[in-house]
Amino acid sequence: MRVFVSTGEVSGELLAADLLGAMRERVALEVEGIGDARLERAGVQLVQRTHGWASLGPIDALKKIPRLLAIMWRTALQLRRAKPDLVILVDFGAFNVRLASTLRRLGFRAPIVYYAPPAAWLDNAKRARQVAALCNPLTLFRHQFDFYRGLELPIGYVGHPLVTTVTARAPLPNPPADGGLLALLPGSRSGEIERHAPRLLDALARVRELRPRVRALLVAADDDAQRHLEHLLALRSPLPIEIVRDARAALRVADVAAVASGTAVLEAALVQTPALALYVLSTAQAKIARRVYHGAYITLPNLVLDEPLVPELLQEAATPAALADTLLALLSAPDRQREGYARMRAALGPPDALRRNADWVLDLVAARA
Repeated sequence: MRVFVSTGEVSGELLAADLLGAMRERVALEVEGIGDARLERAGVQLVQRTHGWASLGPIDALKKIPRLLAIMWRTALQLRRAKPDLVILVDFGAFNVRLASTLRRLGFRAPIVYYAPPAAWLDNAKRARQVAALCNPLTLFRHQFDFYRGLELPIGYVGHPLVTTVTARAPLPNPPADGGLLALLPGSRSGEIERHAPRLLDALARVRELRPRVRALLVAADDDAQRHLEHLLALRSPLPIEIVRDARAALRVADVAAVASGTAVLEAALVQTPALALYVLSTAQAKIARRVYHGAYITLPNLVLDEPLVPELLQEAATPAALADTLLALLSAPDRQREGYARMRAALGPPDALRRNADWVLDLVAARA
């Protein structure tokens, strides 16, 4: 089966790589796509790299539109000529919805699966109808499934694949009263690192005032992030901190974690690592976000359960002092989130959700053949 996959940022790459791996257990695949190193390691022949595509808010995104539109048109014309058996779009709606629309206008008739349709908690009827008219959407969240079905739109849902790929760890012994190991995940985008990492490093210094033997793992998503973090550390007094590249491995060994809001918070909850979430936008971006979104939460575990399972420190609330206080509270009571984490895992679907997602995609293609 000849497949084309389009991603736009790290979280989408990971979802696509896992899905392709599960599909390969049933059929042989020849895959080209848009992505970066993670997709390449998953056996995808890249036709376009996405390094630097991810945007931190709508203002940052505006600067990238001309280049991405040119790439979108080039990709659509290439796919019209190549005629793959299946196109899989993963999240990144600003690019992928336009790609799907252009493909259909050019007469592309093969199935287009939208895996993780955009904006699960910002859905609006117009966008949902557009996605459903162009693609076969397959969501990872029951919430979005219910929204589409409430509009009488077709959509698939069988569970979130991270339930399959991220296993819960055994409970760790409580950290010593003067120590502990923190996992600090500032995010993968340069803007996230600029706004989050200094706050996290200041919070670590404050935690060490009460727990002087505390150590930390600082997670870098890629080479650029590592260079950025190394530069930040070089400007500060030495701290007992190690830069690492494997976020899941860091979450599995840490006593507690501070995580930039996104898929990584969901991973922390599935691992069962006590965690807080933070996120900081520029003042202008925050004003736009507050006009667009009025929900009670932004962090995925809290959205899934509709309750404040993971403390959220956002914008002005994400001070080093508040981050340190929350980390100290989690270190003192590491079991407080465990029961909620278990309920969240159950709410995300069955343990074999990844295989079910792969079966859904392949069965759709077989039915269209």
